[in-house]
Amino acid sequence: MNIHEVEKEQIISLVKREVVPAIGCTEPISVALCVAKAAEILGTLPVNIEAHLSANILKNAMGVGIPGTGMIGLPIAIALGALIGKPSYELEVLKDCTPDDVERGKQLIEQQAIHISLKENIEEKLYIEVVCEAEGKRSTAIISGGHKDFVYLAVDDKVLLDKRTASVAEKSEHDPELNLRKVYDFAMETPLEEIAFILETKRLNMAAAELALDGDYGHGLGKTLQSKMERHIMGDNTFAHILSYTSAACDARMAGAMIPVMSNSGSGNQGISATLPVAVFAEENDNSEEELIRALMLSHLTAIYIKQSLGRLSALCGCVVAATGSSCGITYLMGGGYEQVSFAVKNMIANLTGMICDGAKPSCALKVSSGVSTAVLSAMLAMQQKCVTSVEGIIDDDVDRSIRNLTRIGSEAMNETDQMVLNIMTSKC
Repeated sequence: MNIHEVEKEQIISLVKREVVPAIGCTEPISVALCVAKAAEILGTLPVNIEAHLSANILKNAMGVGIPGTGMIGLPIAIALGALIGKPSYELEVLKDCTPDDVERGKQLIEQQAIHISLKENIEEKLYIEVVCEAEGKRSTAIISGGHKDFVYLAVDDKVLLDKRTASVAEKSEHDPELNLRKVYDFAMETPLEEIAFILETKRLNMAAAELALDGDYGHGLGKTLQSKMERHIMGDNTFAHILSYTSAACDARMAGAMIPVMSNSGSGNQGISATLPVAVFAEENDNSEEELIRALMLSHLTAIYIKQSLGRLSALCGCVVAATGSSCGITYLMGGGYEQVSFAVKNMIANLTGMICDGAKPSCALKVSSGVSTAVLSAMLAMQQKCVTSVEGIIDDDVDRSIRNLTRIGSEAMNETDQMVLNIMTSKC
């Protein structure tokens, strides 16, 4: 393996940092985390809470259920963050929520203690600034860059933390430089016991899918795909099961089920999309546990690699990225090597580039199903040595340049699209 020991440890650390449990849609939960921290350093229950948010945070927090509340959107997430949020729980900050807490949260909202606004004139797409006030004191907490990355904490004039001036290079100095070949080699050749922790993604995300299939969440896409009429159309096969389980987990998460999923790069839907297609295929294809572990690591690390240049939040639907990872994992489980995996990536980019993100919401299950269905098709083509070529669209002979083409479109070219999407969404309110 062309990866030295230090870099291997860096990659393992990167995966453990980016693949973590989360309860609820990450954006409103991240806001709740910021509120919880601001309230904690204030030292008392705030009577006034101001949340100044970037456009992408607002977009992804408007239409999703907040776990344990039966309610949608930011106000209840903010109220519960102040009332019962525990910063030490990070993206599971609201996991102790009870029905009584929800009633208290509703009262806080009715008291008009919560004020939400767009933070103007910032470049960072993931930005949360919370100001809490009570008893003549004022606290400020800012999360920026990552969903749980605090960069500023202060009480009145006393600054407790200030990392706002740190450069991107300083923030990521310990992150390894990845390319698809390195991702593949790491997943294939790292000693199994060092990467077996990735199996936890299957346990958590499969539990979320099974909860949804037994219940009634969101648009119920996963459950619908298992009904009699749909089975007559789709069949009772691996492909249909991949679509059903993956979209079901998304149904539960977007509807606010009080159950953790394993996220990837700050997104639960990305974690679901990188995990369940691979897990379901491996189970029904009788792959070994070692093959499953390596396929899951290949899938998740591919998604992390692409997100490094795309950014955590963008105008491009993150399911495109995660499904590209799962296509790589499925290709490996089908018996493919690096060449076939690179073909699968190119096939994915040629198909799904341009799928917009119009916020987190129950209908994300439809986009997840589009992504994972394309993941299977791309893997099948790759195994037949079929690959979209460099004379077609944005695909380059070099797979890493093809990935850069995708991420440039998502992070740069689609910015105007992102603004239009936000305008459309907010004009309905």
